[in-house]
Amino acid sequence: MKYLSYWHDSAPPFAQGQAGPVEGKFDVAVIGGGFTGLNAARKLAREGVQVALLEATHIGAGGSGRNGGHLNNGIAHGYADAKAHLGAERAHRLYKAYDRSIDMIEDLIAEEGISCDFRRSGKLKLASKHSHVAALQANFELIHNEVDSDTRWLDRDQLGSEIQPEAFHGGMLYGKSAMMHMGRYVSGLAEAAHRHGARIWENAPVTARTRAGSGWNITTPQGTLRAERVIVATGAYSGAVRGAPLAFFRRRIISVGSFIIATRPLTGAEVAATLPGNRTYVTSLNIGNYFRLSPDNRLIFGGRARFSAVSDQRSDAKSGAILRAGLAALFPNLKDVEIEYCWGGLVGMTKDRFPRAGEADGMLYGMGFSGHGAQMSTLIGQALADMALGREDTNPLAGLDWPAIPLHNGQPWFLPLVGQWFALKDRLS
Repeated sequence: MKYLSYWHDSAPPFAQGQAGPVEGKFDVAVIGGGFTGLNAARKLAREGVQVALLEATHIGAGGSGRNGGHLNNGIAHGYADAKAHLGAERAHRLYKAYDRSIDMIEDLIAEEGISCDFRRSGKLKLASKHSHVAALQANFELIHNEVDSDTRWLDRDQLGSEIQPEAFHGGMLYGKSAMMHMGRYVSGLAEAAHRHGARIWENAPVTARTRAGSGWNITTPQGTLRAERVIVATGAYSGAVRGAPLAFFRRRIISVGSFIIATRPLTGAEVAATLPGNRTYVTSLNIGNYFRLSPDNRLIFGGRARFSAVSDQRSDAKSGAILRAGLAALFPNLKDVEIEYCWGGLVGMTKDRFPRAGEADGMLYGMGFSGHGAQMSTLIGQALADMALGREDTNPLAGLDWPAIPLHNGQPWFLPLVGQWFALKDRLS
């Protein structure tokens, strides 16, 4: 078994990074080489802006290369909750922004010729318990009637063509949702940004940011560059930028581990007996699972197996054992299947689970996607580019307040308590 991301291992690495020292004068510096930062850099470069992107390790090293491979439309939690929290107009606009971002991904892939197995698969949210059916069905009716007619409700007896064996009690199908190979997308996106003129440095962690006239000096171990504007797209990994003044984000982002295993490629018979619908799937438990088939028919199975802010081989191995047991419970036909990959990554959560994009402490930022970053980051990255160019009308999160989390300084000491609370809710639901 390999303790590394399947997306990293099965995609060509970005090969066009800058070989020399970090130096020069730029209009915009982007910190973070994932989907958000690369989309911002690509759009700025296409507009003729002098843009530099600084990535601490390698392109796609963080959440963009460590996720479950889903491009699911819809808000990270219930649409009714979003209406109550944000108001009907903003909730509707945010829901549509997820749809629009998936459309943007599809258009960008075609425009740049990125081969990443993009497919409109649809997403099926599954009721794990009979007691979950009523709430899930009510959410479906609200969404279907108000904001997304491309949805369907499936009763338990209709799930046989979607998922086997029948461990679930019904489900909501989102037709606009998609999937792709995340590693090939992020590498292709970096190649596109480079082709349009962005200069990209890997292995260039930011250690300081200081005022320099109307702009900023951005310091890395490889050297220092100057930029008029700075875009921060570090998400759950903001806490790793210790030398730079990113305390604003560390006090607002909760970094939570999410862990994934991938089987060997399944046979056609095994696919038919497991996920004949070949969609993205997510369960209704608070500590649930998400899964899909890879382009080569591996079952990619993930979840918050442990409430931890650490993702390393030891932590990933512990979580992988829990996920292996969960996979066997849901799919007994695969209880002895070989697991070939096990990896983890950090998800940048906000307290209310709504993402944020705006300006703070002299920096533009987009982060806090709360598990839906693969789909939303493309739109937000391009909105950040617009903001750097003085255009404010493409940010669906404009004006959304983002208070600091009390007693939180970037080390989420409270995660075990949160895990216990969610486990209790799942037992009692």
